[in-house]
Amino acid sequence: MSLWLCLRFPLLPLQCQTLDETQPVAVLEQQRVVCANDCASSLGVRARMATASVRALAQDLPLQLLARNRNSEQHCLQQLCCWAYGITPRLYIWQEDCLQLEIGSCLTLHRGLHTLLSGIQRALQARGYRVEAGLAPTPKAAWLLSFHDDGSDTQQPEAWQERIGALPLSLLHTFPKAVAALERAGLRRFADIFTLPEAALTRRCGQAFVHYLRQVTGREADLEPDYQPPQQFSDQYWFGYEVKTTAELLPAIEQLLQSLCGFLRQTQLQSSRIDWQLLAVDRQTQNLQVRSSSRHSDWATWYQLTRLQLDQLKLHTGIEGLVLECRELLTGHSAGIDLFSPRNQREPLHALLDRLRSRLGLQAIATIGCRDEHLPELALHVGTEPGEAPTHAPTGTHRPFWLLPEPLSLPHRHGGELYWGGRLQLVSGPERIEDRWWQQPVSRDYFIARGHGGQYYWLFHERRERRWYLHGLFA
Repeated sequence: MSLWLCLRFPLLPLQCQTLDETQPVAVLEQQRVVCANDCASSLGVRARMATASVRALAQDLPLQLLARNRNSEQHCLQQLCCWAYGITPRLYIWQEDCLQLEIGSCLTLHRGLHTLLSGIQRALQARGYRVEAGLAPTPKAAWLLSFHDDGSDTQQPEAWQERIGALPLSLLHTFPKAVAALERAGLRRFADIFTLPEAALTRRCGQAFVHYLRQVTGREADLEPDYQPPQQFSDQYWFGYEVKTTAELLPAIEQLLQSLCGFLRQTQLQSSRIDWQLLAVDRQTQNLQVRSSSRHSDWATWYQLTRLQLDQLKLHTGIEGLVLECRELLTGHSAGIDLFSPRNQREPLHALLDRLRSRLGLQAIATIGCRDEHLPELALHVGTEPGEAPTHAPTGTHRPFWLLPEPLSLPHRHGGELYWGGRLQLVSGPERIEDRWWQQPVSRDYFIARGHGGQYYWLFHERRERRWYLHGLFA
C-alpha cells in the first residue's frame, strides 16, 4: 500500500537564516510578518501582522526584522532532499515549505514505521528544524494532516479520512473563491463536502476544485516528478552559538559526513575530495580541503582525514556554522575484501598515504610508478598528487627498480672487455629499445651483467654511438 509522509517546515523562512535565538526575531515579506521565533511570539507577534504593529509591540526591545530570503529557503529544501534521498527514492518538494516522501515501499528496509519516523524526527531535531508531519495514503492528504493538531499519534495512519474531515476548508489557499462560496453556504469543514455529489460541487466550485478533492481521497492519481539528485553535494550545520575550539566541531562534522556518505551510497557515487568551510561570527570563512588517493563513500575515513587536518588548524575567531561541499562525484566501484576475516586484514596502502598527507602535507609524500614510455628514464613516474595511479611495469622483462640519475659511460679494457669496479660479464640480453625517431633517434641493446663481487648491473650498448653505458643496479 502506498503511504506518504509529509514533512512541513512552518518556520523555514526563519530557520534558513542566521540569527540570534536569544532575541526576538521576525521575518517580513511585503511589510507583513511571515513567521517569528519564540521570543517574538511571546511579545504577541503573529503571522500576517503589519510591521508598524510589530514595532509597537517590541517598544524598546532589540527586535530583529529580517527580509524573507526565498533563495535560501529553496537551498535548505534541496539540502533536505539530499538527506531524505537516503530514506526513499520517491520524494519531491511540495508548496514552499514541505517535502513529500513515499515511505510505504521502504518500511521493511527501515525496520517498520515506528523506527523510521523516530529516526526522521531525531535527524531533523539535530539539524535544528521544527517540523509538522502528516501520514496518509495520498500526498495531498498527508499535507492536510500535517495541520491536524488534535493530539493524535502521527504514527497511526488509520482513520485518516475522518481526521481530514475535521479540518477546515480554509486550508485550501489555492481555491479562495470556492472556499468562500462554500463557507457562505455553511460548509466549513471537509466532512461537510465529502458526501456532496461531485456534479453539484463542480457547478459551484469548478472542475479543478473537484479534481483536487479526488487526489486527496485517492480516487485520482496524483503524479509529481520525483526528485533527481544534484551533480554536486552541499550541506551545512549551524550551531546557534559561538564555537571556539576544533574539538567542538567534531559532532557536527560527523553528522555532515554521515549525510554525505549516505547520499553517495544511495546514488552509487563516490568521491576523492571534500571541501569544508568554517563560517566565523565575523562573516569570514576558513577553507579546509581534504583529499583521498582513492574514491570511496566511507564516512569514517573522511572523518579521520578531516580530524588530522583540524588538529593543525588554528581558529582565528569563533565559528558559528559549517558547510560541507563535494563537487567531484564519480561512479562508484567496489573494493574486494576477505569475506571471512575482514578484521585481520592489513590497512590498505592508500589509507596510510592519505593519513600521512593529511598530517604532513600533500607535497611530503611522493608515489613512484611506471609511465607508458619506451625509454626507461622516461618511464619512471614520481608524483605528489593523490589519486595519481601508476600503471603496471612492463611484463616479460627483467629490469631493475633503481636507475641512475643519468647513464654512466663504461670504460673498455683488454680487447673490449667492460669494467665497473672490476670486470663485467654479460649474462642476459639483449633487449632492444628504439624510440624517438621523430625527435632524437635512440637505439639501445640492454644487457644484464654480473660484476666481480656478484652484483648485477643493467647496462646498454648505444648502437648509433657504439658506446656502452651503465643504467641501473639490481637489488
